[in-house]
Amino acid sequence: MSREHLAAQQADLLRALLADGTPPPGFDTDRVAVEVRALRAKRRRVVAYLRPDLAQELDDRFTPLFDEYAAAHPREEGVRMRQDAENFANWLTAKGELKPPRWWRRLPGRAIRAR
Repeated sequence: MSREHLAAQQADLLRALLADGTPPPGFDTDRVAVEVRALRAKRRRVVAYLRPDLAQELDDRFTPLFDEYAAAHPREEGVRMRQDAENFANWLTAKGELKPPRWWRRLPGRAIRAR
């Protein structure tokens, strides 16, 4: 197996684990799905720890909303968890799941109406 082929398989596996990609041939899709859920749960726990206000306000909607966010927004290299939590909060606000903070609504160019 060439290095290029191995590198391509590794990239495909990472996409499958972090960005809802398809596992490369030869990988057990059920096992990959288990790992995806475990990695997403770990990321969700850290975000809930860093932003308990989000978990509290969303209550039982926190998990499905976070999983939707995580599937569409895999963490990028160099993005710290605190920034990831803020990105999630911004995504929730843009999606209309959270009211924008008062200071955010007053920023120039913000045309988001408060609920």
